[in-house]
Amino acid sequence: LGCPTWPECVDGSLTPTTEQAESWHKYVEFGNRLLTFVLAALAIAAFIGVLRWTAQRRGAGLPARRPIVLLAAVPLLGTVVQAVLGGLTVLTGLHPATVAIHFLVSAAIIAAVTVLVQRARENGDQPQTVTVAPQLRAMAWALVGLAAVILVIGTIVTGSGPHAGDPGEVERFGFDQRLVAWLHADVVLLFVGVQIGMLLGISLTGAPATVRNRAFQLLGVTLANGLVGYSQLATGLPWLLVSIHMLLACLLWVAA
Repeated sequence: LGCPTWPECVDGSLTPTTEQAESWHKYVEFGNRLLTFVLAALAIAAFIGVLRWTAQRRGAGLPARRPIVLLAAVPLLGTVVQAVLGGLTVLTGLHPATVAIHFLVSAAIIAAVTVLVQRARENGDQPQTVTVAPQLRAMAWALVGLAAVILVIGTIVTGSGPHAGDPGEVERFGFDQRLVAWLHADVVLLFVGVQIGMLLGISLTGAPATVRNRAFQLLGVTLANGLVGYSQLATGLPWLLVSIHMLLACLLWVAA
């Protein structure tokens, strides 16, 4: 709670003040709020760009590609939702449920942007030629589903553990931290197992090199984040490792 209230940073001021007791944390929180405007500007630019591109396609007699327009709207709407959720998170004293939802909405925005970039590279919205066995497609969907479960359980682990910014008594989920951490790790191990099966299937069926390369990328970021996860648990959750773990979680989601 570097800024203990919202939409103001502190009562009577939208910006941090020298009288605040939150030290440099107030600048971290205020900087995070300012980034909302950066994200909003980028989201607006992307949406306008897609609308202009769609108009050009129509002028050339090409299909408008409505799915691209809908995907481009997600970051803009998501940024608005995140601003409100951020305020609720502050006003509820960083309740673990609002913190978890705040992160998971970010993951949803990341997913939409990732798909937007991929779909924008394609020539159209008609079903693409299938170049892998049906079993590999099913395993790919399973990997996406497991990645989503890992993110959700990860927020529960965080919300059940020690509070990052307050040594006193703060509200937590109430689950046994060791138990949910084990559950989180078990799902990750299942995730790795499916990835190994995916790589074997790719090798046996002669799937395209692009599919194989992306599967290796996903496995690489998964193993790296697993190493960071166990390291942060063994070293008492230092903030730097936690930050790297969060970053790699987002990259894992993109890769999936």
